Amino acid sequence: MNQMTPPARAKSVSFDHITDWVFDLDNTLYPRECNLFAQIDTAITTYVMEIAKLDFDAARELQKAYYRDHGTTLNGLMSTLTIDPDHYLDAVHKIDYSPVLAHPELVGAIAALPGRKFIFTNGSTGHAKAVLHRLGAMDLFEGIFDIKAAKYQPKPLDIAYESFLAAHGIDPTRSIMFDDLEKNLRVPHKIGMTTVQVVARAGFAHEQCDAWELGGGAEFEHVHYVTDDIARFLLTCR
Repeated sequence: MNQMTPPARAKSVSFDHITDWVFDLDNTLYPRECNLFAQIDTAITTYVMEIAKLDFDAARELQKAYYRDHGTTLNGLMSTLTIDPDHYLDAVHKIDYSPVLAHPELVGAIAALPGRKFIFTNGSTGHAKAVLHRLGAMDLFEGIFDIKAAKYQPKPLDIAYESFLAAHGIDPTRSIMFDDLEKNLRVPHKIGMTTVQVVARAGFAHEQCDAWELGGGAEFEHVHYVTDDIARFLLTCR
């Protein structure tokens, strides 16, 4: 079933059964190449250095281990240290949002989708609104389900998806999930959601990204579709 984005003039992909469209935020609704998340990534390293009293290299290693093994660095920190999650979220989202550009093609493609649209993010609502404002997409979504709504239990934990679906009365067999991380699509696939991984353009590399963050795609059964252009992909969803 796995496939890359259909060419612009290819026959449209049929998602007639879909009633709810679920979008991750970071590196999904904006391209990884704009490096917005790289700013957050750096801010997280600084936070870990300060809270854990580590030098840069040790903090970086711990941060990435938490991100890989606990879903978010925040979840890892909360499991090992006493921290204020709101203070953490405020600190790591003090960034420059100007790299996120208005994207009228994406906005139009999402607006044209039949059914409800949601943001499901491991970030904060404030961060999500800042990104959506830059994109020009503030009025497109039925709701934003953030890490606070998930009681700080992040994707890819089963409970995060259970909480999200219950909060909005979503039938997973009639919904579709877009995310940049293949591991965040394992549970959606298991519970019957259609899954799409949004990947970076070919050749993209960044020293702040570990290989597993950029990996995924057609080799995984739980990734049904792969695209490096979410706007173009959505235009085929008729």
